[in-house]
Amino acid sequence: MRRFWLLFSQAVTVLLAAYFVVGTLKPEWLNRTASGGARISLSEAPIATVSGPPPAGSFRQAAKIAAAAVVSINTMKAAERTPRSNDPWFRFFFGDADSQPQSGLGSGVIISADGYILTNNHVVEGADDIEVVLQDSRKVRGKVIGTDPDTDLAILKISADRLPVITLGNSDALQVGDQVLAIGNPFGVGQTVTSGIVSALGRNQLGINTFENFIQTDAAINPGNSGGALVDVNGQLMGINTAIYSRSGGSMGIGFAIPVSTAKLVLESIVKDGVVRRGWIGVEPADLSPELMETFGVKAKRGVLITGVLQNGPAAQAGIRPGDVIVQVADKEIANVSELLSSVAALKPGAPAKFRVMRKDDTSELNVTPGLRPKPSRTPPQR
Repeated sequence: MRRFWLLFSQAVTVLLAAYFVVGTLKPEWLNRTASGGARISLSEAPIATVSGPPPAGSFRQAAKIAAAAVVSINTMKAAERTPRSNDPWFRFFFGDADSQPQSGLGSGVIISADGYILTNNHVVEGADDIEVVLQDSRKVRGKVIGTDPDTDLAILKISADRLPVITLGNSDALQVGDQVLAIGNPFGVGQTVTSGIVSALGRNQLGINTFENFIQTDAAINPGNSGGALVDVNGQLMGINTAIYSRSGGSMGIGFAIPVSTAKLVLESIVKDGVVRRGWIGVEPADLSPELMETFGVKAKRGVLITGVLQNGPAAQAGIRPGDVIVQVADKEIANVSELLSSVAALKPGAPAKFRVMRKDDTSELNVTPGLRPKPSRTPPQR
């Protein structure tokens, strides 16, 4: 019996050694079945692909839908020449005093199949040459159709076929806490998608634009994102990314976007008339404060106090006086100066609008025919 186990163990040892040698030197021999058919090795096996709906919490569909319509904008501003740059004596003593060409980087959003692009005014302001780079790497020349410095918006036009177009959403329906995506070309690294939430609505008095009604978000926005898209989880355009609050030059979680409701008004005016026409009534407004309420004998709890009225201006002709409180413009409630400014600017010049005004204890409705808002000047404009 002992001899039998010894022979068995020796046989097993020889077989294992042979298997090891064959597996090392001729592994393909081991991949054949007894019937002569070939087996599939791991390296030859097909890799399974995952299909179906995206995982929970993924924004891939929104990013895919919206990103195709977001473009990069490269601008170039020619070097400024001094009046005496051609004077050889001047050049001998002072050298080449001309400045260097300046390049800029931003983003934009295609909003129509015929090539209209929304972006920021500060992205293209003063540019001598504008290059638009599409997501599919096509590069085309951009032309400025019109700008609106008061909202920091600009409209470009490009000529190209098969242009993807973003869907305009309803920014008025946004609520704090809604998820949003910011799409653009930060620092020129290439198109980037970041996510966050709506942190606040109606941000104003930031000193960025004349008309401020920003969407605030914590989605990362950095230099180069200006003019890009802020979209909802369905890929619909909610705003145009415009500015950030930063101490370092990079994102600190406080970014601002112009609502698409404002952008649509600017777009329609520029495409139709070449300029934006805004209403103006000629008043000096102020937010209600205990001191002003006591000075003017105001008892209103809500609205905007009128501290001055331009003689023979639209408001004066309609009967508005200093000390009146405007509480409603064209059926829209007014709570502060920013809301009054935006509501009056949205009125069509020459078309009468109803204003609800409180004077002492009385409330009355006045028909005010706004004029055309004057061009911005160095002095604070009347509203």
